[in-house]
Amino acid sequence: MNTTDSATITTIDSITVKVDDPEAARRFYADAFGLGEQVHTVPSDAATSGFRGFTVSLITSQPADVTALFDSAVAAGATVVKPTEKSLWGFGGVVQAPDGTIWQIATSNKKDTGPATRTIDHIVMLLGVDDVGASKRFYVERGLAVAKSFGSYVDFATPSSPIGLGLYKRRALAKAAGVAAEGTGSHRVRLNGDGGAFTDPDGFAWGAASE
Repeated sequence: MNTTDSATITTIDSITVKVDDPEAARRFYADAFGLGEQVHTVPSDAATSGFRGFTVSLITSQPADVTALFDSAVAAGATVVKPTEKSLWGFGGVVQAPDGTIWQIATSNKKDTGPATRTIDHIVMLLGVDDVGASKRFYVERGLAVAKSFGSYVDFATPSSPIGLGLYKRRALAKAAGVAAEGTGSHRVRLNGDGGAFTDPDGFAWGAASE
């Protein structure tokens, strides 16, 4: 549902994942990542197939934390999309939750500074969009400031928000995640914050934090 409400977005409190089995999904996110406050699950039978057009990134402080979260996700039932490995930008891996959501787990650091934990420093929603410029303007008009913008990527400044927001060209996001870009149907996700209820140009739904 598109609305004319243009309340300013200052924070994203949580995301709601729409799934076939909400209780099983809730257990997965608790066991895999220790996420309860930030990830809600609700039932949905909306048709969807292939790439849903978004990923969720868990940013940690060191490689050992990435490995701990990656291993706990796999133990809880996630499918490995990309095994953990070092790269030019740091260390990370990608898993797909049993409900189909793709999670990127990463750190920019290449060396450990302490014992492994499952501490998550930051969560970032990355939306795959058709027109990065148009989607960027849409969110700027709703009050978000741009922190970084280059090529097919935009990172918004959300210093007081538990969850950050970024935009990627859809095909570029799929490539980064290690999946095919093709997909149809529902995104099966809602972002919850203080910006009111609306749907963005790429069909991503937003709602109130209390929904």
